[in-house]
Amino acid sequence: MRYVYLFHEGNARMKELLGGKGANLAEMTNIGLPVPCGMTITTDACREYYNNGKKLPEGLVEEVTRNLKAIEEEAGKRFGDEDDPLLLSVRSGAAFSMPGMMDTILNLGLNAATFKALARHTGNMWFACDTYRRFIQMFSDVVMEIPKDKFEHILQEQKAAQGVTQDQELSVESLLAVIDKSKALYRQEIEEDFPEDVTRQLFLSIEAVFRSWNNHRAIVYRNLNKIDHNLGTAVNIQAMVFGNMGEDSGSGVAFSRNPSTGERKLYGEYLINAQGEDV
Repeated sequence: MRYVYLFHEGNARMKELLGGKGANLAEMTNIGLPVPCGMTITTDACREYYNNGKKLPEGLVEEVTRNLKAIEEEAGKRFGDEDDPLLLSVRSGAAFSMPGMMDTILNLGLNAATFKALARHTGNMWFACDTYRRFIQMFSDVVMEIPKDKFEHILQEQKAAQGVTQDQELSVESLLAVIDKSKALYRQEIEEDFPEDVTRQLFLSIEAVFRSWNNHRAIVYRNLNKIDHNLGTAVNIQAMVFGNMGEDSGSGVAFSRNPSTGERKLYGEYLINAQGEDV
């Protein structure tokens, strides 16, 4: 059984297999929109994961690894590279829209070496620090189930110590302190160091997205909306683009029509110098 499709190999009609997000990413790729390259792990793989007692299906690791090489070629970057690393987002995507019910990991692929490479390659140490501290918090929360409030407490303490109120006002020195304290918290909670192996980060995150299909809020949402609990979620793995690189970048949602009136006019909401979880 095939479990992985590159975006250009799918289309909008494959919603049940690729999930709504994966099918539409494929469709947008194939009509020529500038979609960051990626792949979708099918809903079949999720169902097999549960059928196997929460173990990844046989052959999935090899398929993901093979398709990751194709993404690296298209992106012109290598995952885990210590000069110009490819970073990834890992997102859920069920056949029916379930906004905010399942989990996402951004900036995956950062470790002590690739973090320094990101800073060197972009010439923006603040961006690299902000991206790394976000990844540590998100991975720790979503994948390892350390309550995110503990990391927010570290962030708030550092803002108070520096005498600022906004995340964007934190200095590089403050962000480095947040990173160190976040890693120490991870070590305290998990009794091992934050994972440096980017491949391990990736497959732990894939499993976390599969598990999020059956988190409490997702189950309640499906019950309320009469969605079949056996459908499973796809997993979309995509090259990162960054909304937190300064005042000329941002994150948000855009529509090709006004969602209230249907008027053929671009409509959107966004935050400057922000990433998805900020929105």
